[in-house]
Amino acid sequence: MKTVVFAYHNIGVIGLEVLVQKKFDIRAIFSHLDDPDENIWFGSVVEWAKRNQIPVFCPQNVNTPRWIEMIRKISPEVIFSFYYRNLLSRDLLTIPSAGSFNLHGSLLPAYRGRCPLNWVLVKGEQRTGVTLHHIVEAPDAGDIVGQKEVVIEFEDTAYTLYQKLCVKAKVLLEEVLPLIQKGIAPRIAQNLKQGSYYGGRRPDDGRIDWDWPAMRIYNLVRAVTEPYPGAFTYLPEGLKLFVWWALPEKGSISKSPVGTLEFEEDSVFVRTSDGRLRLLDIEVGGERMKGHKIYEFFNKQERRILK
Repeated sequence: MKTVVFAYHNIGVIGLEVLVQKKFDIRAIFSHLDDPDENIWFGSVVEWAKRNQIPVFCPQNVNTPRWIEMIRKISPEVIFSFYYRNLLSRDLLTIPSAGSFNLHGSLLPAYRGRCPLNWVLVKGEQRTGVTLHHIVEAPDAGDIVGQKEVVIEFEDTAYTLYQKLCVKAKVLLEEVLPLIQKGIAPRIAQNLKQGSYYGGRRPDDGRIDWDWPAMRIYNLVRAVTEPYPGAFTYLPEGLKLFVWWALPEKGSISKSPVGTLEFEEDSVFVRTSDGRLRLLDIEVGGERMKGHKIYEFFNKQERRILK
């Protein structure tokens, strides 16, 4: 099948590899230029396209007459979007004869929209997954072709969970792409009333509120720890403190206000609304500290972490 692909990130590369494996005829790839201010820890669709000698383009806005006309001339039978960050216009979606499909990183209709990987951790979910669905104008609202579930373990971070999603994405695509080629892929309508929608996240959304329960703070920490921008708080003197890893302890009784530092042997804890959080990996002023170094840093003088 003649195919045009919109792709980015590791799952973009995986999607392209499975398309090649299943003998799709990829005529053009659209991707994004890497943001110099972003931590680029993932694979490059542009480099993959160059290695495989497939034309690749990175327009700021693909929904302009120039690009729409170019894709119309290619006359693809199918369009795929694998972690492409922009919505595709109605004019583009009407071009392929066999439909347009998007791979989304959640179990739709739950967590439609942006950053589902991070949001499921922020919200403390115990499962998520990947969904291939038909693209319609409303974000992530089209009929479902197939899904694969992933269990979220207590220790999972956004990075480890993303690796699980990559594995399941490959399995899902290997199963459903032949059905799309044969024109017999399922179409399961979404009940959006039973789902949820979330917007994008910014680095500032990583700020910790010590009035939250310990588990809620832990979920934020693991949702935005490396390679993401990180959860953070501020010391009384205004220094920004990143919490790259910490573990919750519920039920410890204390009359101390939330945000109070507590010392126990060589460990440092922060009081939360229902317990405390043990600091295991932090950064202050560009200096990374773990274990006893955290204790030494805070034990120089008693101080509270600001909210």
